[in-house]
Amino acid sequence: MGGVAVTPKYLIHLSIEVDGVVEKSDVIGALFGQTEGLLGDRLDLRELQKSGRIGRVQVNIESKDGKSRGSIEIPSSLDKVETALIAAAIESVDKVGPCDAKISVVKIEDVREEKRKRIVERAKELLLKWRSEAAPESKELLEEVLRATREAQLVTYGPEKLSAGPDIDSSDTIIIVEGRADVINLLRHDYRNVIAMEGVTVPQTIINLAKEKTAIAFVDGDRGGELALRELLQVADIDFVARAPPGKEVEELTGKEIAKCLRDKVPADQVYLSLEKARPFKEVTKSVELPQHVINEAKSLLGTLESLLYDGEWKLLQRIPVKDLAGALQSSEGVKYVIYDGVATQRLVDIAEHKGVQLLVCARVGDLSKKPEGLEIRTLSEVLA
Repeated sequence: MGGVAVTPKYLIHLSIEVDGVVEKSDVIGALFGQTEGLLGDRLDLRELQKSGRIGRVQVNIESKDGKSRGSIEIPSSLDKVETALIAAAIESVDKVGPCDAKISVVKIEDVREEKRKRIVERAKELLLKWRSEAAPESKELLEEVLRATREAQLVTYGPEKLSAGPDIDSSDTIIIVEGRADVINLLRHDYRNVIAMEGVTVPQTIINLAKEKTAIAFVDGDRGGELALRELLQVADIDFVARAPPGKEVEELTGKEIAKCLRDKVPADQVYLSLEKARPFKEVTKSVELPQHVINEAKSLLGTLESLLYDGEWKLLQRIPVKDLAGALQSSEGVKYVIYDGVATQRLVDIAEHKGVQLLVCARVGDLSKKPEGLEIRTLSEVLA
């Protein structure tokens, strides 16, 4: 069946075996017929082909000794998840006409990646030809083409659309840098497992990735790099730290300098301890006094598992469940005092400190590995005594 012309991003390769003699048209009819309605109207094969998001289905099949074997190719301009769903739906087809059939996905090919490879190979051939014609700068041109090709591999990743290399999902290790320019520079030197914070606050996508993979923080060799590193070490599960030479930024490093920095990386725990020793501890000398109406409201919290968020004038901003407190703090501005019927965990303390909260009153203080700076922590029993 045909449809609107499509520029495919992916090509689904499948094998097919049928216990009987069948034709191409029989196979195509089975694919469209048996997947109809399986994934809903939005991912219906016929509709996708009409809209040009699925290309022409190619079937090659031969019959011998009463059996038919062959291959199926389906071009797709859908995203990765939708393409995988279509491939899995095709695999579920188990009949061609009255005959039993088995269809298996051989691979899903990234057409653009293959095209990029062919372009690079052709560029190499052209540059080598120029060199054979006595062009002395051929090597430099080749390196420039390769760098440009790698830079073109920049992608956006996660709901925050962070700048990243194409191997973030497939690599067991990720390199976390500060900005987009850092990602581009590492891509130029063939580091494809790199992702940028792109801001002072560490994105949730990076926090999640650091839990699943070995995470290397690679920051600039200046004050800004130190601040970014402190933030990362507080909220993300970082395994190693690499730093640019003093006064240099990751985006301006050469290939040799990048390799040396990553080779000389040190365990994150070691870096964290050194940063904490170098950082003066600001003692909280004055206890925050709670107004009587707030003390009365705090009494009403006992046993409710709820939280009260106040501004600097002790005006109540929100009353929410404790389970929503961390998220509410991250997205709120102007919260200065928090009283809640729950445990003061390290994550919650770190978020409160980062958001400028001055006082946390909780039911119980958990096992805190890091002392907050400028944040007072008290328990409800102390406040209500």
